[in-house]
Amino acid sequence: MATAYSTSTVAELGGSPKRSRRMAGILDVIAERGEVTLADLEELFGSSAATIRRDLTVLADQGLITRTHGGAKAAGSVAEVPVALRDTRFQEAKRRIARAAAAQIPRERHAVALSGGTTTAGVARELTGHADLTIVTNSLSIASLAAAYPRLRVVMTGGILRPQSLELVGVLAEGTFNAINVGTAILGADGFSATAGVTTHDETEARTNHAMVAKAQRTIVVADGSKIGRVALAQMTSSESVSMLITDDSADPAELDRLRALGVTVVVA
Repeated sequence: MATAYSTSTVAELGGSPKRSRRMAGILDVIAERGEVTLADLEELFGSSAATIRRDLTVLADQGLITRTHGGAKAAGSVAEVPVALRDTRFQEAKRRIARAAAAQIPRERHAVALSGGTTTAGVARELTGHADLTIVTNSLSIASLAAAYPRLRVVMTGGILRPQSLELVGVLAEGTFNAINVGTAILGADGFSATAGVTTHDETEARTNHAMVAKAQRTIVVADGSKIGRVALAQMTSSESVSMLITDDSADPAELDRLRALGVTVVVA
């Protein structure tokens, strides 16, 4: 399970958009290569050795990487990128995906369940002008966003708070989702592949999101291209149970074809 983050640490990780993007990029490089040198990172990011060392120190202190002599390597297991860093990545693609997802929601009375995540939060923003919509969510961020719009009805689950994603999970959250029916579930993901389905890094979050989609008439997955073909620890739902995937043009075309073959409608925003 990923490391928990204190409020001060999250503020430091997200101190500036530029630094957050660089640190997220460092995590991506280390995840891909396994181990990198300080010189590699200086060249890749055009930053000084002192700047890269400071970034590596913060990431190592949170258990996201392990420092080595002259560089860094992946931690014992692939750690979950904190929400403070995820929010800065693939922003334009996520905006396009959010607009395309919101366009799928009927303008008449409708209930939508939204999982946590930066892409689903973008969908919630696009839905704020809806006249007769109920939003059901276990995300503190999405509930807070939607609460500012009186025309939206917001149903919030109970549960245990995950600091990494600001989501409520566990049996209380699952109980809420099990007790209601929604027209559309909009699900974010850490990975989506034809063979492994829709996956996330945390097994408790996966169970909660499985309960969310189980009572939905249809499930739409919103995921930028970096998530397509990727497999994380725990399955939220199978590929066959997904009605639609909305992604961007960086997604692997071969993987998209495999998903289409399983009956998933693919929209490239």
